[in-house]
This record gives sequence, structure tokens and C-alpha cells, in this order.
Amino acid sequence: MKLFISADIEGCAGVSFAEETHKNEGCYKKYAEQMTKEVLAVCEAAYEAGAKEIVVKDGHGDASNIDPLSMPSYVTLIRGKSGHPYNMLFGLDSSFDAVLYIGYHAAAGNSEFTLSHTSTGNSRQIFLNGQIMSEFLLNSCTAASLGVPVIFIAGDQAICGSAKKLVPDLSAVITKKGTGGSTYCLSSEKVIEELRAKTKEALQNIDRCHMSLPESFEYTVSYKDWKKAYQMSFFPGMESVDAFTNRLKTEDWFDVVTAHCFVVY
Repeated sequence: MKLFISADIEGCAGVSFAEETHKNEGCYKKYAEQMTKEVLAVCEAAYEAGAKEIVVKDGHGDASNIDPLSMPSYVTLIRGKSGHPYNMLFGLDSSFDAVLYIGYHAAAGNSEFTLSHTSTGNSRQIFLNGQIMSEFLLNSCTAASLGVPVIFIAGDQAICGSAKKLVPDLSAVITKKGTGGSTYCLSSEKVIEELRAKTKEALQNIDRCHMSLPESFEYTVSYKDWKKAYQMSFFPGMESVDAFTNRLKTEDWFDVVTAHCFVVY
């Protein structure tokens, strides 16, 4: 069994404030250590359940958060930003049996988690075919375009809930929930315990988690800054809807991920 893990930091246990995710802040280190612990817990559980090859993509910031020296022999860790449009899924191809997400978070504009965003903080909201687009939705469509099922997610309550609506049979570990500017955090110990159990559960449901893609895509970005919206309206295929909004229509999913990697950064 060959697995791909995409890991972010905002949805990991305890993380509640932006400075906890920034490398230049003194509080960052312990949360990067927690991210490493969560990745390691999932890898170990997957290996115990029969996975022979695991590729982990560090998906946060400059992609150098996970401690590479803590990874076991059966894990390959991809660090750094390649520049490929798959971004958080760089390295994924059709040879993988399943995708798992760790540390994921609510989409831009979602009020249920203080760190909600989609890829960057430049958008108020992003929509795909009229549905609010999270990094989960973005990356799961990429996985689906390659025929690889998404079977597991760990993160805040909001993203886990929306993920289950899209893929009802995937396994989810809720690490926290938000209310206004506050966050109710489960303990690291409890989260690690749940990660191990739910990973093994997820590997039993691979055949039930395939997702199909629509025949065409309408990708719409509502920006916080009208000047950014104006600038990005010139990206090939994008059209201006109003002063804050641009839209792309296409039948090719790769057009969407390519545009996304440019127009929200």
C-alpha cells in the first residue's frame, strides 16, 4: 500500500493564533514540533496497518516545518516549494492508493475558526461551482483528477464537517473548534490517540472514498483588495466580475489549480 500525506499546521492540536504558525515568532517551534508528532503518529499507524511506502508533503508556509530527522525509514518527506501547481499535493500521482490530510483548517470566510483561509489571506472567499472552496476541496479535486481517493482528514471542526459532506465515508479527527476569536482545543495526547485509531479505520474504507469530478469548473475569487482583483483579472482565462471578484471557466481541472497558484498569491 502506497500513501500520500499532505500536512498543514493551522489544524494541528493547540494552534489558535497566526503567530504560532510563523517561523520568526518565538512560539512557533513547539507547534512545528506538534505538527511533526501528528505526522509521525499517522505514519506509524498506517505502517502498522500495512502501508509499505508513505510520502509526506510539508504543506505549510515555506514547507520546512516537519522535522525530517524524525521520519522513519519507510517515509519520504518532501520539503520546500517546487513551484508546481499541485502545491500541497506536489509529488502525488496515480500510483498512490490514497491521500490523507493532517492539520487542515476551515476555508476563507468561515467564521468557525480564527485561522480560516484558503492558501493565502488575500481572498475573502473562493468558490468552485458555487461551493465555498477550502484547501480540502481544492486538493481533493486534484486527487480525484488522478483517480486517488481521499480517506482521512484531521483539523478543526468546520473543515472536518465540510469534508464529510463531500466524502461521507472518510475518517475525520477533530482537533479543535472555534467560536468568534476563541478556540476550544483538545489535548495533544487525545489528538494523537485519535489520529492513530482513525488512520487505521481509514485504511479499511479506501474503496468507499472515491470522488468524481464535474465535467466543467467555474472558479471564482472574491478578494479583500480591489487592486489585487484588478491585477489578477489579467491572468489568462480570468475575467472580472466586479471590482473585487474574478472568475475562470474551464473544462480542465489543471487550469483551475494553475490559476489558483498565481491569482491568490
